[in-house]
Amino acid sequence: MASPITDRSTPPSLAAPDRARRPRTRLPLNGLLALAAVVFTGVVTEILPAGLLPQMSADLGASESQIGQLVAIYAVTTAITAIPLTAVTRSLPRKPLLVGLVIGFALVNGVTAIADSYTVILIARMFGGMLAGLLWAMAAGYAMRTVEPEHSGRALSIAMVGTPLAFAFGLPIATTLGAAIGWRAAFGVIAVVGVGLAIWAAAALPSFPGERSGQRPGLASVLRMPGLVAVLATTGLFVLAHNIAYTYIAPITVASGIDRHLDLALLVFGVLAVIGVIGAGALVDRWMRSMVLVATALLGLAMIAIGLFAGQPVVVFVALAVWGIAYGSAPTLLQAAPARIAGDAADVAQSMVVATWNGAIAAGAFLGGLALDEVGVEVLPWLALALLAVAALIAATARAAFRPVRAGE
Repeated sequence: MASPITDRSTPPSLAAPDRARRPRTRLPLNGLLALAAVVFTGVVTEILPAGLLPQMSADLGASESQIGQLVAIYAVTTAITAIPLTAVTRSLPRKPLLVGLVIGFALVNGVTAIADSYTVILIARMFGGMLAGLLWAMAAGYAMRTVEPEHSGRALSIAMVGTPLAFAFGLPIATTLGAAIGWRAAFGVIAVVGVGLAIWAAAALPSFPGERSGQRPGLASVLRMPGLVAVLATTGLFVLAHNIAYTYIAPITVASGIDRHLDLALLVFGVLAVIGVIGAGALVDRWMRSMVLVATALLGLAMIAIGLFAGQPVVVFVALAVWGIAYGSAPTLLQAAPARIAGDAADVAQSMVVATWNGAIAAGAFLGGLALDEVGVEVLPWLALALLAVAALIAATARAAFRPVRAGE
């Protein structure tokens, strides 16, 4: 593993020992695409019940709200277990652990496909959430370690493109599979795909050792690293703002009539999110802080447009497209920053991001629902905007939080 940082322009995780071990001039696309496919499958595993809700409800004798809870329990378990599981697996070699996680996803989906009991499926989903927390904590650092520092952001953006792709196409794929072959077969297909991905990842990804015991800073030490708390705060506020509005996107779009074509609107959102990933990947290595501020400003502008012109379909549709670009860039930007700050402890820092991110998803649904019930749908964009303003202030003033690889801001 790398030695402690000696130059502000070189993150500790990318210092001399790692660089000597892998003198690359081109992106290792095969391995990065394998990571992207793993991330895609992990997200699809999380949201799959939402696309198969009516069929699962009828077959299992459970209410639709209970099936919806299968998604919620997955996210909550991810948030709770990401940090402790990452801490206890820090010494394990990275590649076997990652491949094992992919096999675990396959098993979770396989059990779901054959189980006759809602309780068994609920327990399987809890295990899936545990696997997901560890995967999200590992994936960003893994991608960035496969390349030289000047390409780390681009590598991360390729690995993370699986997230917006899953949200854009995962739910339609799930719905189509469920209608064509049944919900159990749909989970079975994802399980088989997982096995294939494990083989691909084992063949394509480089091996990295775990941390040696003498090199492991404690959780508190990682949290005290300069800039990390600011990154976590920015992440929490940004994701909270997004989810306060996105969770209730159907009622938000009623006034414009877009709710009648929400599937198309969300497809456009997902496609533009992919563009956001690409843009972030191209610029994050030199312009990280600027890109965080741009993403926050774009999401803020989308909220303003929706807040002021909620009844104008063209304006709302364009706002959703801008929103997609802003949110699509977030995984790259908000995961590259802690990886660079934490260096050899990047996986631990990422686990904190995972916990923050998933906690913000749950809090966004709760706070948005409370505001919707108490005030009305019109308050949601403005509540999100207020949170984004605080996030932008933190990102702009915390100089240690979002530094580039090279001076370029």
